[in-house]
Amino acid sequence: MIKFPDNFLWGAAASAPQTEGHSSSDGKSPTTWDEWFKLNPEKFNDGQGPQNTSNVYEMYKEDVANMPKVGMNSYRTSISWARLLPDGKNLNEEAVSFYRYYFQTMLDNNIEPIINLFHFDMPWWLMEKGGWENCDSVEAFAFYAKTAFEQFGDLVKTWSTFNEPLVHIECGYLYQFHYPAIVDFKKAVQVGYHTLMAHVCAVREFRNSNIDGKIGIILNVLPAYSRSDSEEDLKAKEAADLLNTYSFLDPTVLGVIPTKLVELLRDNNLTPDIQSTDKELIAQNTVDYIGLNYYQPRRVKAPSNSQHPAKMPSDLYESYDWPDKKINPYRGWEIYPEALYDVAIMMRDQYHNIPWFVSENGMGVADEQRFKGKDGMIDDQYRIDFMKEHLEYLHKGIEAGSNCFGYHVWTYVDCWSWLNGYRNRYGLFSVDLENHYKRTMKKSGLWFKELADNNGF
Repeated sequence: MIKFPDNFLWGAAASAPQTEGHSSSDGKSPTTWDEWFKLNPEKFNDGQGPQNTSNVYEMYKEDVANMPKVGMNSYRTSISWARLLPDGKNLNEEAVSFYRYYFQTMLDNNIEPIINLFHFDMPWWLMEKGGWENCDSVEAFAFYAKTAFEQFGDLVKTWSTFNEPLVHIECGYLYQFHYPAIVDFKKAVQVGYHTLMAHVCAVREFRNSNIDGKIGIILNVLPAYSRSDSEEDLKAKEAADLLNTYSFLDPTVLGVIPTKLVELLRDNNLTPDIQSTDKELIAQNTVDYIGLNYYQPRRVKAPSNSQHPAKMPSDLYESYDWPDKKINPYRGWEIYPEALYDVAIMMRDQYHNIPWFVSENGMGVADEQRFKGKDGMIDDQYRIDFMKEHLEYLHKGIEAGSNCFGYHVWTYVDCWSWLNGYRNRYGLFSVDLENHYKRTMKKSGLWFKELADNNGF
């Protein structure tokens, strides 16, 4: 039997914009998602916008009561910036009450709340000023973080600043999957830098608050895998690692931006605007832990037709389609659990073996109702197999000395997923959108309970 360390965190992850609903009520102001859906509803799967999602705002008590039924001892979700501070300055007392009740209900059910501050949901009032392109966003976020710590620091002991900051950078400024859906490598780098400094200043506020707890960041990072060991392919791998992995891991854990990344950006006329005090701030405000989200590997090769200076990341590295891959056909994502071992060793050897956990890992599948049995339960054995395979390699990394303290599946109840809406489902519980958001446990929920009860499998 594979056994995990004592006090291991077994849980799930979600976010405010993907689960809460009530996106235009109870004092909340619009986010980029609310406005984008108004402007371009045709971009969203089946017309499914951010208004109601999974209605956790009304159903959180039921959801939290169900968490022990699938063995969860922890849960990560986020606070909505636009709900807590609708204009960026003044507190929404309705939001304070909601989140305090929500977090207290978790504690009452022996669920540790792990609370994230930003999950792709930029407030519209700030987007109108340029969003993360505007350097004022750094202190605006720091003020929001300070407010959250003041309001909930007595309940929440584990915080994170951002979930997958690379996603809002890439999707908003390179690949058009998030608002403002523009393509501009230079702006993407500036947005990334302001995001990093917003994180750093939020950590500074946490340290100044003297809250009893810890703070980290949730990153989607993994070592890139090159097509071959040729000089060209290895150069592409290095560029991919610098931009996608070391760009946030090095400054948040080690307190420095990699010299090679600075050189790469300078060589391609991509150097962002910086402040003279930034280097010292980065060095002084490193994290207590790291959350790592893992779904698929990054396979790269030398670009076939690049230009210099680079106009897109594809001028530095291209995606490589590995012919032996195993695929999840619903997302088009490769399934490669071996990467979790490589990530564990990377954290052990390159990042001082800092405490870390798998903050997301999961499998999205469409039309899951096909697998519903006579008892009404969805038989998602494919999800159980997916988790088992990944946990085997994670356990191997822990046995090799990597300091991993938990595993969170994405997600707990089926959630809304940006432009994809509810096309693919990830939950341990299904959500029936046509029947008052009724929750029904899937087979994977039963297995997860057994996993957590045994602290292994």
